Amino acid sequence: MQEIRYIRDTVTLEVNKGRCSGCGRCIEVCPHGVLALTNKKVTMKDRDGCMECGACALNCPEEAISVTPGVGCAAYIISSWIKGEGAACCGNESCC
Repeated sequence: MQEIRYIRDTVTLEVNKGRCSGCGRCIEVCPHGVLALTNKKVTMKDRDGCMECGACALNCPEEAISVTPGVGCAAYIISSWIKGEGAACCGNESCC
């Protein structure tokens, strides 16, 4: 989903292909199509599209995906839609 972005190259999403069983649950639950299956292993097709909601990691039975949900990206995106980019806040008191 190319139109949703926070700050390039800051996403905490990581994939351990060695642990991936290729079940595809992460792909089913990702709201922005960030992940794909390639050769029966999960890959990131749009890493910067990740809003760090954590759905992929929570639904991975092999614990092959890690992400730190709540670091601010999703909150910032939603805040920018409501308040505009100049007034957006991630919810972290130190940056708002």
